[in-house]
Amino acid sequence: MIVFLQSVLSGLLVGGVYALIGIGLTLIFGVMRVTNFAHGELLMLGMYLAWLAFTGLHLDPFLSIVLVAPAMFLWGAFLQKSFVNRVLGALPQNQILLTIGLGLIMSNTVMLIFTSDYRILTTTYSSSSYKLAGLSISQPLLYAFLITVAITGALYWFLLKTDTGQAIRATAQDRDAAQLMGINVRRMSVLAFGIGSALAGTAGALISPTYYIFPQVGSAFTLKAFVIVVLGGMGSVVGATLGGIIIGVAESLSAVYIASGLKELVTFVLFLALLLFKPAGLLGKTRA
Repeated sequence: MIVFLQSVLSGLLVGGVYALIGIGLTLIFGVMRVTNFAHGELLMLGMYLAWLAFTGLHLDPFLSIVLVAPAMFLWGAFLQKSFVNRVLGALPQNQILLTIGLGLIMSNTVMLIFTSDYRILTTTYSSSSYKLAGLSISQPLLYAFLITVAITGALYWFLLKTDTGQAIRATAQDRDAAQLMGINVRRMSVLAFGIGSALAGTAGALISPTYYIFPQVGSAFTLKAFVIVVLGGMGSVVGATLGGIIIGVAESLSAVYIASGLKELVTFVLFLALLLFKPAGLLGKTRA
């Protein structure tokens, strides 16, 4: 029983960070209807920024988000205005090719600058844990989870209670109707892509103490982010949160009870099963 509870607890902690990655992607898709295949590379940039802040400024990776988040927001806004905005009305395959190309440019540029060597961000608490009722709680995962909860709560408040947040939600619900109501949908698109990029970069900074840092690390997270978003329902922020937690717990349990090398396979089997029985996702709605 202890092993089961330990697995669930670890999955919840990791799933919280997964949820943050998924929320950033679903926010971009909800507002712009753009499938961003460069999302993982944005997370990778966040990891490298956290590493640079740690090695150059001796700034704790969890504190570095005060620098990483604004920097990634500006970078995401630049990408949207300079590149993504040009294909908003284009065919989906054009959008996919563009974002894949942007991702390749980012990963290869980082590889040219930092080489393809693996880097490790080691802090004083990287291997530390708390003991509670026989369970071991990883300190870096717990800190990352608590920060994720705070960021997610702030994002929900922003989207629900502020005029700008409500404008973003209106644009996500019906872009044409929002424009007719006087909402600047182009500005909302820039904000959505910037916020999504900031969330991805923040997630990268949060996981940097527990993951190897290398230029190609983003590709795995891009695929995982899409699984999370589709699992929860495309465009649903609450669904992305739920999807991230489910994927985290499923990976943790399958690593213990099946095999650590097959945890990704279990995730995709779960994903395919959901598509078979509920294609719109857990909280998504089927579009006409």
